[in-house]
Amino acid sequence: MRFTSERRLDEGVLEREFTLGEIPGILWTPAAVSSPLPLILLGHPPLGLRKMYPRLVDRARHSAAEGFATATIELPGSGDRPRWAAVDQARADLRRAMEAGEPVSDEIVDALVLPLVEKAVPEWQAALDALLALPGIGGPVGYSGGVISIGIRLAVVEPRIVAAGLFAGSLVPRAMFEEARQVTIPLHVLLQWDDEGNDRQAALDLFDAFGSQEKSLHANMGGHTGVPRFAGDVAAQFFARHLRK
Repeated sequence: MRFTSERRLDEGVLEREFTLGEIPGILWTPAAVSSPLPLILLGHPPLGLRKMYPRLVDRARHSAAEGFATATIELPGSGDRPRWAAVDQARADLRRAMEAGEPVSDEIVDALVLPLVEKAVPEWQAALDALLALPGIGGPVGYSGGVISIGIRLAVVEPRIVAAGLFAGSLVPRAMFEEARQVTIPLHVLLQWDDEGNDRQAALDLFDAFGSQEKSLHANMGGHTGVPRFAGDVAAQFFARHLRK
């Protein structure tokens, strides 16, 4: 991991951009660090870190106020990373189906999501290795938001992640429902009831499939980008319960 820039935000939060090989990322830490910090990995959709930055830094500030470090990395094929022809084609197929008012086929969903999961999850794990080796960051670790299938796979394969806050706002391949049954960590799942790009019943079925003994579903009225501000407060309370030593 190589840090490429550093600056203090208004609240004293330290923001450091880094690269991990070819992968860009950002780490935020609270102004005052008195003990090894818990860490939340901030997931996001594959729209690029530059486009997602305002929402990511808002989440990072909120988490810093709770005493957590947060970090994110650029997803494969997004932002300034090399284009990924197969995923670009799947995105184009998805757009065409939605614009035509046609059902989104399982083939499109699989082509769009499964390769991303296979490539992104090891990168998140490599980032986690590097982040936990830094002075002042000691875990426990949570995962928050982003492509829900990436969160599912991380919850299954990464034992250092002890709790996850997932957003039921992305298409889910059928194969991920079986993986969801293997998830056992505490879960906080957010569902926007009127999300125009999300199959509500599929989201409810996925929640039912999760194998966790502690799981909660928080549904709010509104579309994909209409998440109410208080939903962040509830998520913060969830992570405070599970990440504070």
